[in-house]
Amino acid sequence: MKTTGEWLANAIGPRVSDELECRGIDRRSFIKFAASMTVAMGLPIGMSGRVMAAIEEGSSRPAVIWLHFQECTGCTESLLRATHPTLETLILEMVSLDYSETLLAAAGHQAESALRDSMQRNDGRFILVVEGSVPTADNGNFCKVAGQTPQQMLHKIAPHAAAAIAIGSCASWGGVQSAAPNPTGAVGLAEALQLEGITQADGNALPVINLPGCPASPYNFLSTVLYYLTLKQLPQLDAKGRPRFAYGRLIHDNCERRPHYDAGRFAEEYGDEGHRKGWCLYKLGCKGPETYANCPAIEFGDVGGNTWPVGIGHPCFGCSERGVGFHKALHEQADVTAVTPPSMFPGVFAEHGGGITAASAAVAGAIAGGAAVYAVGAYDKLKRAEKAEAAEGAQQDG
Repeated sequence: MKTTGEWLANAIGPRVSDELECRGIDRRSFIKFAASMTVAMGLPIGMSGRVMAAIEEGSSRPAVIWLHFQECTGCTESLLRATHPTLETLILEMVSLDYSETLLAAAGHQAESALRDSMQRNDGRFILVVEGSVPTADNGNFCKVAGQTPQQMLHKIAPHAAAAIAIGSCASWGGVQSAAPNPTGAVGLAEALQLEGITQADGNALPVINLPGCPASPYNFLSTVLYYLTLKQLPQLDAKGRPRFAYGRLIHDNCERRPHYDAGRFAEEYGDEGHRKGWCLYKLGCKGPETYANCPAIEFGDVGGNTWPVGIGHPCFGCSERGVGFHKALHEQADVTAVTPPSMFPGVFAEHGGGITAASAAVAGAIAGGAAVYAVGAYDKLKRAEKAEAAEGAQQDG
């Protein structure tokens, strides 16, 4: 019987094999990519073959029209730096990026011509990606592209799209521009479409997928596109329009520091012993208990372990949660929306801010090196280490 790896290797078609070879990418890296993206989408590993088949089928590439409104271009920059594995060139070929004000080689009238041509060729089939918030004050005059406000562009383009992706917190629900006093009247894409009464050409509401984050994870975007290519349908969304595979769990539930929260071990201030040893950052304002995202699992930046805010010792800002990031004070303590502790709590042998033993610190460091460690598993490790330390101390006292 063939192993999963052998089966996946045989599933790679000639077009993708040629692309991999000319770009110096080995088959193993591509197989690992397909498998990891399949898991990221919440699909069984057996679906990896269909994921690769979707990439292999060149004719299935959807046309993408990418608009920029009020934003810093951070989401585009993040997508360009997706390097785990190093398949950025190939991944960009999974879609036909027909228009992007940041990446388009053409300018001026040529750029606008590319936009019109893509809309005509792909009427009702292209994916509209919006990066940045939509200003509603002063008739939207805070932002203009080619002499048009975001509202004017949406009236012209959105009715002809098959679906829309609001990438980043700005496009999802206003982001930093919507923070009080919100002088531009910034709102997210879905709200802007509703305010303007913009629908698809047949009168149905345009499906909008929100991918919040500041910036949004490039892999959540890639997973959403792959999901669409593989299953020919949009992923299941939560009540806020976010894909459940990426935003279905609280950061708090998957955080490597969660066991310390359950045990009552908190960093009291930056640089104290608890902070240095990886204790929970709740008291420093971590918004993980009220923010839904997969940051602990996929991390960020492809530069090694712990590459996300909590991993490097900074509280979660809540950038992917509406009404949290950019609206709550940085060090304001979070509302704990769900409490799911383990069946037993690990013992705490030190006062808050005091020291813990070397073995416990080593276990805490090991926990911090993992991306998606659940509290019960980490509790077992801590408990075993603490029992060993207690036994050693008893022998020394005797």
